[in-house]
Amino acid sequence: MDPLHKDIFDRLEHFYDAVPRDVAGVEEHGGLVLFVREGDGWPFYARPRLGAAEPPSLADVTSVRERQRKLGLPEAFEWVHETTPELLAVARSAGLSVLEAPLMVLDPTALPDPATLSDVAVRVLAADSPSFAADVAARRAVAAVSFAAAGTAPGEAGPAERDAAVTELELAALDEERTRIADGRRVSALAGTSTDGALASGMAMRVGDVAEIAGVATLPAARRRGLGAALTATLAHELRAAGTDLIFLSAGSDDIARVYLRVGFRRIGTACIAEPAALIA
Repeated sequence: MDPLHKDIFDRLEHFYDAVPRDVAGVEEHGGLVLFVREGDGWPFYARPRLGAAEPPSLADVTSVRERQRKLGLPEAFEWVHETTPELLAVARSAGLSVLEAPLMVLDPTALPDPATLSDVAVRVLAADSPSFAADVAARRAVAAVSFAAAGTAPGEAGPAERDAAVTELELAALDEERTRIADGRRVSALAGTSTDGALASGMAMRVGDVAEIAGVATLPAARRRGLGAALTATLAHELRAAGTDLIFLSAGSDDIARVYLRVGFRRIGTACIAEPAALIA
């Protein structure tokens, strides 16, 4: 581990451990901890146990996978390679496929004005807005369509496909989203036009003075217009204004990482995401 980044990696470990705990139960499996969501919502992952004396073993991974299958959860694992380097070989020996994603941290001095990155307006979602439910549904629909055609290349899918992907939100999920935005634990944003509606979306999760930007997505028909960069910069500015001094993200590929370089993010390591090989391939 780079000694210059040790403090950052330590703070990231505490962040990753803290984010799921207010909505998930915690199960310890040796050197791993499995977060099991209580109620509906996006399922969580297993990751190295904070403060464990030994790195996760093959037996730990096998135990977690058996438990995930029993609970009907995705067999998903996440960790920072620089903090737990031993887990990469263990995960692969267990038959998991590992995505090694660029882990990037914001250099605040390089953060640009979002208006210089795209001609499409970006707005931050307000918990008390009359359109809040529709905005959240649009954010999720944009993400669903965009991640189905991952990457940065333009494509055919656009507003029509987004509208077809809109689903009615469960009241509990909407209330959770509203509460998190109201108390500052989450920031969500949409980029779009009055004629086409939402074209890009993204969010950030915040714990204290650390935040992760995630889920930045642009409809394939709207790509190469700077929307992802402008949306990311908007989220970063909101987080900075709220007192967040460590903002990070994981890019899905080197091509995607180049988008974030324009916003002032710099790579410091590798975020590993492991799943059964057929799911990542």
